[in-house]
Amino acid sequence: MTFIASWPAQAEAWLDARGKPAWIAAMVIGFVVFWPIGLALLAYMIWSNRMFNSSCRKRGDGWSRRPGTASSGNTAFDAYKAETLRRLEDEQAAFEAFLQRLREAKDKTEFDLFMDERARRARGGTTDGTEGAAV
Repeated sequence: MTFIASWPAQAEAWLDARGKPAWIAAMVIGFVVFWPIGLALLAYMIWSNRMFNSSCRKRGDGWSRRPGTASSGNTAFDAYKAETLRRLEDEQAAFEAFLQRLREAKDKTEFDLFMDERARRARGGTTDGTEGAAV
C-alpha cells in the first residue's frame, strides 16, 4: 500500500530532477497514450507552476538565491560590492524621504490654497479675484 501511495511522489521527484523537458515529454506521451492523462499532466504543470518556472527543481538548491548575493571568492571585491549596495540602499532611503517631504509640502500648499479660497468665499468674495465687483 505504501508503494501505491508513494509512486506519484517518486515520479514527480524523478521528473523534477530532469527538468521541464522531462515534464513536457511525459505530457506528450500522456496525450499519445490516452489523452486524459496528457490533459491531467498539463493541468498539474500549470497548477504547480512547473509550466512557467525557469526550472522545475525545488527551492533551496541554490536556485532561489537572489542575484548579487553570492560570494565572488574575492574578499576585496565582495567588500566593495557590500559597501556599494549599502550606499545605494542609503541613497534610496534618503530619496524616498525627500519624496515624502515633497508630497507633504505639496499637500500643505494645496490645503492652504483651499482654506484661503474658503475664507474668501465666506467673506463674500469670489474665487476669480474680483472681490465684490459691482455689476
